[in-house]
Amino acid sequence: MAQVLEFKLPDLGEGLTEAEIVRWLVEVGDVVAIDQPVVEVETAKAMVEVPCPYGGVVTARFGEEGSELPVGAPLLTVAVGATEAPASPAPSAAPGSSASGASSAGAPAAGESSAGSESGSGNVLVGYGTGAPAARRRRIRPERVGTPAAPAPAPAPVVEPEPEPVAVPAVAGEVNGQQGPVAVVSPLVRRLARQHEIDLRRLTGSGPDGLILRADVDSAIRRAEEAARAQTRTAPDGPAVAEAPTAGAAAPAAAAERIPLRGVRGAVADKLSRSRSEIPDATCWVDADATELMAARAAMNAASGPSGGPKVSVLALLARICTAALARYPELNSTVDTAAREIVRLPGVHLGFAAQTERGLVVPVVRDAHTRNAESIGAEIARLTELARTGKLSPAQLTGGTFTLNNYGVFGVDGSTPIINHPEAAMLGVGRIMPKPWVHNGELAVRQVVQLSLTFDHRVCDGGTAGGFLRYVADCVEQPAVLLRTL
Repeated sequence: MAQVLEFKLPDLGEGLTEAEIVRWLVEVGDVVAIDQPVVEVETAKAMVEVPCPYGGVVTARFGEEGSELPVGAPLLTVAVGATEAPASPAPSAAPGSSASGASSAGAPAAGESSAGSESGSGNVLVGYGTGAPAARRRRIRPERVGTPAAPAPAPAPVVEPEPEPVAVPAVAGEVNGQQGPVAVVSPLVRRLARQHEIDLRRLTGSGPDGLILRADVDSAIRRAEEAARAQTRTAPDGPAVAEAPTAGAAAPAAAAERIPLRGVRGAVADKLSRSRSEIPDATCWVDADATELMAARAAMNAASGPSGGPKVSVLALLARICTAALARYPELNSTVDTAAREIVRLPGVHLGFAAQTERGLVVPVVRDAHTRNAESIGAEIARLTELARTGKLSPAQLTGGTFTLNNYGVFGVDGSTPIINHPEAAMLGVGRIMPKPWVHNGELAVRQVVQLSLTFDHRVCDGGTAGGFLRYVADCVEQPAVLLRTL
């Protein structure tokens, strides 16, 4: 006899309490294998495919695409060990789910593997399954259930309800009678369109290969607002009436836009507020002549040849300089246990680097950066940056950092006083590298100059330690040969 098991939204780690359903990967009536991804959710940290620990027939889904569910809320129910689907499945809260889809589910045909005969794995980790290959999704057809004794009359056609106007953009839709994918990658763009009831299937993207960008959605929102204003100026039985300001009357105030602090933006706001309220931070900065560093980088990349592997980036060299500086000044690779009133010096350097994405600011972490050379750090930074760009970073890749490198020079600015990435103790900021007049060997010359700033937790060290760290970094930038002592 089939046993219907309820799968709840698991704890996705790092204190996350809720997640937004981005896309369902299964439908009611589908057969799922153990640890097969069933839904894609977005948390405050990453986009995650959630695997189901049970194998069997999906009998119900809970939650529409775009809705938020708290951890522990039901996601779906699965009939485990079913030879035919339950007669009265639980109602589905997701669009497209129907009782007929569940009641027609049964055992797979001969020769197909029966996922319903397996027990749950229990391996719903932080957004991951056990890594077993997922079974091909398939819908069970009534003619495969049991052995028919006689031909049964054809069932009456099921009339699907007419879909309502789309308020939640789908991944695929119909445009001019043809089915095709909607070219949207960013969950931010989907959410913005959903909030303003913009049908993404009607938009033409201005990005590469027709990709719909935020600017396209913003333009559609403005057009909709202008059309609404024009409609309000039109009398019911006459032509449009021009709005003329009345003498002495004040113009109506525009309504303020309210943007919910949710998702990545909400998580960043909480972390920065906590950093400011808990950490007594201070900032010191110095200008450095980066001409020799840029020359050393050019020499490294020239020596590798046209097919000698990936180029070494400036960020990778600065990251390697940071790990060398932290070996000399371990006070800055620490955190503060406020409850125990203790400074905790950490044994390894897990180097975070700030990356701006369409979902907002994220800080991927290069694990064990103190054991890597510049080339290895650069390769890992490139890999994590690509995952950040596509929104595929896992929560584990965004947490656990011990020190952060922030290259705000890419925005064309010289300096900043960055906020420490709580619960770390320091952050090194790097401005743009640009030609400036500089006294070199007693003469005025044009050199490549960069401003470095260090924001540090004054509880873990005093200004002498912070100044020593920053000065060592600047010395390595000005004379890269200083690093040879630690390589």
